[in-house]
Amino acid sequence: MNDAAITAADHTFQVDLRGLVDLLSHHLYSSPRVYLRELLQNGVDAVTARRAADPEADAAITITVEDGGLRIADTGVGLTEADVHRFLATIGRSSKRDELESARRDYIGQFGIGLLACFVVADEITVVTRSALVDAPPVEWKAGSDGRYTVRALAREEREEPGTTVFLTPRRGSESWFAPERVIELARDFGALLPYRVTVVAAGEHTPITDTPAVWDRPYPTAERRRAALAAYCESRLGFTPLDVIDLDVPLAGVRGAAFVLPEAVSPAMRGKHRVHLKGMLLTENADGLLPDWAFFVRCVVDTDTLRPTASRESLYDDESLAGVRDALGGHIRDWLANLAAHDQPRLARFLSVHHLGVKALARHDDELLRLVLPWLPFETTDGRIALDEFARRHPVVHVTSTVEEYRQVAPIAAAAGLGVVNGGYTYDLDLVHRLAEIRPGTTVTELDPDTVTAHLDSVDPAAELAAASFLAHARAALDPLSCDVSLRTFQPVTVPALLLDGRDARGERGRAEAEQDAAGRGDDLWSGILGSLRGQGPRAQLVLNHLNPLVRRIAGLDDPELARAAVEGLYGQALLLSHRPLTSAETGLLGRSFLGLLERAVHRPNPAE
Repeated sequence: MNDAAITAADHTFQVDLRGLVDLLSHHLYSSPRVYLRELLQNGVDAVTARRAADPEADAAITITVEDGGLRIADTGVGLTEADVHRFLATIGRSSKRDELESARRDYIGQFGIGLLACFVVADEITVVTRSALVDAPPVEWKAGSDGRYTVRALAREEREEPGTTVFLTPRRGSESWFAPERVIELARDFGALLPYRVTVVAAGEHTPITDTPAVWDRPYPTAERRRAALAAYCESRLGFTPLDVIDLDVPLAGVRGAAFVLPEAVSPAMRGKHRVHLKGMLLTENADGLLPDWAFFVRCVVDTDTLRPTASRESLYDDESLAGVRDALGGHIRDWLANLAAHDQPRLARFLSVHHLGVKALARHDDELLRLVLPWLPFETTDGRIALDEFARRHPVVHVTSTVEEYRQVAPIAAAAGLGVVNGGYTYDLDLVHRLAEIRPGTTVTELDPDTVTAHLDSVDPAAELAAASFLAHARAALDPLSCDVSLRTFQPVTVPALLLDGRDARGERGRAEAEQDAAGRGDDLWSGILGSLRGQGPRAQLVLNHLNPLVRRIAGLDDPELARAAVEGLYGQALLLSHRPLTSAETGLLGRSFLGLLERAVHRPNPAE
């Protein structure tokens, strides 16, 4: 290396304040409304710092709406001129960050960017402050959104008492954020639970903001009065009257509040949005991840001392602390359900009629809760929509279908035959019904088999079956390509002409046959051959014709093979449609062919010349 070697030089970052404000307003903060929250937060932290040194110091924050701006004054610790340069003029530095870690939980702000939020709505910020800890003159700090600021010492008589006053000059287009009614609304929204006195002064009127203690921490003469007060709070803050109220308290995490049960069913995929306060200051109205996913049927309002906010202070930092709180709050909701099951079954029934899906999701993973609530959970059955325990009392053998389509196929006939069947095709239902035998000794739960249904159907007179033998032969030949057999029985209701029964094996064989046919249609002989070699020898689907039905009896007497074929294909198609399951391409073609064939027969007129 020669004398011309290049030497490194140190430089400092330069900050474009306009660009930073744009970043804050469009990406960090969701709305300009947070400017008032940041001002309140600074005031609360300042008062907290002063009271740490002087517990008898006044604790008040006053927001004054003036012509041309807004003024917020606190009786807090104040700043010296050195503090002003150090904290107000240095982006990212927070006075709270310099405190001992053990004391940081007393403060709301931690990121050192709060005052910048005011530039979202203001062109100029003026701070007049006097320290309560040092005998120093008051200081004025004035900054513009262009990044320039001035600092000057004031005469002592210009501010005699310690504390800080911040004055905002609105920027063009942001005047609406300084309207008295808007300021009062924002102050109440953000600061109603703050531990210090907050007042808004506008047009000579003083409006108190703080309303403490929180509604869940107040004493009430009776439990009903408490529930009514919390329900009224939910209606005013969350916009609905709750089905019930659950107290939440996690002392180790400093979390207190309430969970409100939604009065209407919501999708389990809808993540709950909860209202979270941090040391009394509203953090967010849309907190995600506060509760387990299964607790989608409640909305929470809580205040916390320990959970960490993100930099925007509009959501919670997802860490181990939040995970622990989430589990603890989920435990409170689970305990509430268990208490209802043990002591207040009418209220439990009202809850389950709305939110049974969420409870089913929880019960699958909680054996104790399963035993408590499973007997009360409603299921779709051949006896109607009733609780599983009541259904089991009527039917010692409980049959359950694995799909909704299978249930729809057999429900009318099974109900008429006195066969107890539960629809297990909905989310969680199949697993839960199978566990009924664990908590109700003497009850047998078995998956419904087509042979079970057939066994409950009555046989036809041998003479009638012999008379229909030719028709049945044509019918079986017509449906054989669809892997379906045909039989003749009598069953109720008479209005049902045909019943299609296909168990799990039959459905698998039908899928294999459909895939084989598709492969052959594409000319894929190899794949078609492989699928053909897998052809099963197990039970096939079965179309059961009801001989009590007048239409079936007339069809069974047809002598015309083509008309009989079209008729039985039509009955098969009608039974398919009743099952509400998706149709294969072969079944769709059969429906179209049978409809057109019967239509042609209906409109055909012999030609006199023939």
